[in-house]
Amino acid sequence: MTKRILILTLIFGLSLQSVAQERYRARELGIKPGILTPGKYNAITDVVGVSVGHKTLNIGDSILTGVTVILPHQENIFQKKVPAGIFVGNGFGKSVGTTQIEELGKIETPIALTNTLSAFTVSNALIDYTLSVPENSGIRSVNPVVGETNDGWLNDIRGQHVSIADVLEAINNASYKEVLEGNVGAGTGTRAFGFKGGIGTSSRILPKNKGGYTVGVLVQTNFGGILRINGAPVGKELNNYYMANDVPYVVDGSCMIIIATDAPLSSRNLQRLANRSFLTFGTVGSFSSNGSGDYSIAFSTYKESRVLRKSKSITHKTSRVLNDFMSPLFLATLEAT
Repeated sequence: MTKRILILTLIFGLSLQSVAQERYRARELGIKPGILTPGKYNAITDVVGVSVGHKTLNIGDSILTGVTVILPHQENIFQKKVPAGIFVGNGFGKSVGTTQIEELGKIETPIALTNTLSAFTVSNALIDYTLSVPENSGIRSVNPVVGETNDGWLNDIRGQHVSIADVLEAINNASYKEVLEGNVGAGTGTRAFGFKGGIGTSSRILPKNKGGYTVGVLVQTNFGGILRINGAPVGKELNNYYMANDVPYVVDGSCMIIIATDAPLSSRNLQRLANRSFLTFGTVGSFSSNGSGDYSIAFSTYKESRVLRKSKSITHKTSRVLNDFMSPLFLATLEAT
């Protein structure tokens, strides 16, 4: 009961602070899930080389949407592709580029998140961005990677307001330091667990004797269930949850999870990392509903693992974390997500 009172007190405190336009992260309020230590920014950008950019569209009372981009590294991603894996928890989604990740185990563009009906405009923007790089002249195939959630409850989603220029601005403004969270970018119009959703990010660093690797996660939240925070049944206590009597509640909407790590992982073990992130749905009180497109994409920034487009060798030699040493990375992924 003490934990419940503490969590609910903190939630109430957050409500009062939001009125005063103040923002706090969970750890600043004493909510510290897990046993591992976050990185400097407690964000996906704690994985060296990763940057995140947002373009937020908050116009009038009906345009509440945007785009968020994640760049795996600061060089030409098409020429230096990163190994990747994907896991689909529930496929009610319109994500773009996922089958090639599954087939070839690599990513060759920035990863972009947006709303459902803008996913295809954003895909075209990633293609334009890739083709515009001088070193990429002559290429005739690009696999853009785009995830989405449906923000149509708060946003005029049929207006398809996200433009190619918005995506390019997000890419150009991407930062490898602090990451803005909440009602920004692709999280501007989302909601989760009967409350306002948005963009969230976190990271964990493994001890040196477990590899010392960093795992960073960024999530676009737009899904439902019965909210739990660090074990406390917040949604139930506040009578704001799926199937509560006489409570209007949307359980569908989708969730995108993006995982970055500097650990040298094969695409197969990156897929294993991605599917571990789905354990957190139960941890926070969700169950991945029928109408929720829930996807997890994991990639490694380890330089020797990059797949060079113009390699002169028919083989690729690189270090790999062995299966028997994956468990600490699974835990870091779970905690960060």
